[in-house]
Amino acid sequence: MDSDTEARGPRPRRTEPQKGGPLRRARVAVAAVFAVHGAVTGNFATRVPWIQEHLDLGAGLLGLALVFPALGASVAMPLAGRISHRFGARAALRGLLALWCLSLVLPPLAPGLVWLCGALFVFGAAAGTADVAMNALGVEIETRLGRSIMSGLHGMWSVGALLGSAAGTLAAHTGADARLHLGLAAAVLTAVGAVVCHWVLDLRSAPEENPPPRFALPPRSALLIGAVGCCAVFAEGASLDWSAVYLRDALDSSPALAAACTTAFSCTMAAARLVGDAVVGRFGAVRTVRAGGVLSTAGGVLVVTATGPVLAIAGFGLLGLGIAVVVPLAFAAAGRSGPNPSEAIAGVATITYTSGLIAPAAMGSIADATSLTVSFGLVTVLALGLVAGAGALRGSSSGQPGAAAPDGHADTAAPSTTPR
Repeated sequence: MDSDTEARGPRPRRTEPQKGGPLRRARVAVAAVFAVHGAVTGNFATRVPWIQEHLDLGAGLLGLALVFPALGASVAMPLAGRISHRFGARAALRGLLALWCLSLVLPPLAPGLVWLCGALFVFGAAAGTADVAMNALGVEIETRLGRSIMSGLHGMWSVGALLGSAAGTLAAHTGADARLHLGLAAAVLTAVGAVVCHWVLDLRSAPEENPPPRFALPPRSALLIGAVGCCAVFAEGASLDWSAVYLRDALDSSPALAAACTTAFSCTMAAARLVGDAVVGRFGAVRTVRAGGVLSTAGGVLVVTATGPVLAIAGFGLLGLGIAVVVPLAFAAAGRSGPNPSEAIAGVATITYTSGLIAPAAMGSIADATSLTVSFGLVTVLALGLVAGAGALRGSSSGQPGAAAPDGHADTAAPSTTPR
C-alpha cells in the first residue's frame, strides 16, 4: 500500500466529536476515498498489456519500467506527513488524491520506454502520498471509534480496484484505446474524490508541533512481522500487474479474458477484506493467516500448473482470498511488538509498501531470464511463507487492544495502516 509516522500524520487537536453523525460521515467519506484510490489501480492494471504492446516492450523492459513507481513512492512518501502538517489532513488528502487520479493519464501517453519510466515515477509518487494521507485518517477514525475498521476500509479499496478492473475489462473487450479509457477514468475519479473529501476529518497540527520525521526503520522486534507482510504484498503486487499478462502470454488468452483475471483477483480480495474483521474475531490472527497461507499456496500451484485460463483465474482468485487480510493484521501486530508502536508500524509500512511496488519489476526480471511461470512459482513459495510465519502476528502485550488471548485469538481493535 508508507511510513506510519507519516501515515498517522500530524497529531490532531481533538476538536471533532468522538461519536455521532460527523464521525460516521467521516468514516463513510474515507471509505469512499479508499474506493477511489483502488479504482485508479484497477483501471491501470488491466491496461498494462496494452501499454506493453503499444511500446513493443519485452517482459524485462516492462519490468524495468515498473521499478519506477517504487522509486517515486519511496522518494515522495515522506512528504505526505509534512504536507498534512502544513495544510491539514482534509486539504492534503484532497490535493494528493486528485494528483493520484490525474496521474493515471500519464503512462499510456508515453511515446517510449524512457518517457514511460518518468510517467511511472510520477504515478508511484502520487500513489504513495495519497495512500499515506488516507490511511492517516482511517487510523484516526478507528482510534476514535474504539474498534477495528481498517479491514473494511481496505475492503473498500479492493471494491474500488474491482470496479476499476471491470471498467478496464470492458474497455479491453471493446478494443478501446487506453489513452481514451484512462483519460476518462482519471476525470471521473478526480471529480468523485474531490466531492467525498469534503466530509473527511479536518485534522490540524498544534502550532507548536514539529513536522513528523522523514523516515523510521523497524525495530528488531518487528522484522519478522514485516517479512510476513512482505510475502502478502509481493503476491498482491505481482498478481495485479502480471496476471493479465500471464494469461495472455503463457495461456494464449484473449485480451478481454486476460483482463477478467485481474477482476477475479480483485473480487476475492474485496470479499475477504470486507468480512475480515469478523473472521479474525472468530479464529484469531494467527489461525486466519495460516489458513490464508494454505489457500494462497493452493492458488499459486493452480496458476503455475494451469493448462487453460479457467484454472489460472481460479488460482488467482484463491491467491487474493488468502492474502487479503494479512497486511492489516501485520500492522496491528507491529503496533504491539515493542515499546514504540509508532516506530514499529512506520518501518513495517515503508518496507511492505515498497516491496509491493518492487514486486512487478522483480517478476519481469525473472520472467525475462526464465519464464512467467517461474515468476509465479516464486509467488507460490512466498505464499507458503505465510503458513510458516503466521506466529509472528501473535500479540505480545495482552493488556492492549487487539492483543492475542492465550488461545491465539485476537481482535483487531489496535489501529493499523496498510499499503496498496
